[in-house]
Amino acid sequence: MLAETICSAASAAGLGIAAITAYRKRFLTATRIAAYSLVPIGLVLTGVVAWVSGIALKPSVWIGFGVLGLSWALFMTTRALERRSGTTRAERKAARAAERNEAVAPGASAPSLGAGGQARPAAGPTAAATAKPKKKQEAAAPGDDFSDIEAILKKHGI
Repeated sequence: MLAETICSAASAAGLGIAAITAYRKRFLTATRIAAYSLVPIGLVLTGVVAWVSGIALKPSVWIGFGVLGLSWALFMTTRALERRSGTTRAERKAARAAERNEAVAPGASAPSLGAGGQARPAAGPTAAATAKPKKKQEAAAPGDDFSDIEAILKKHGI
């Protein structure tokens, strides 16, 4: 009963202010003030005020607010721990997208483009056996650049 009276008084005061504003020939502002001032009386007439006042006194509602607060606290704790670990959802999403979008040459065993740079050579049986392929790789280095370009062009059908 008290809430309905307060809402009615607030609406009456708002309509009075709107009338004074309209008298000063500021009709757009007066219309806006009148619209805002009719909201409390509209809430009273629809029963929203009685519903809210009935809910505010029930213990089960306050327990529900407590559960919502606990949920929020747990959510914020997990976000803080996620930030502390250094990985965010955006970083993990970008890493997954980068894994899916890496270009692979048709005959290559490793991606030809990507953040890793050059492909790592396979480990050979001895150090002497791996020394000769390194010289061949140095000689073939300019061709590797073109193989990447060829792979991109083949991917696009050019």
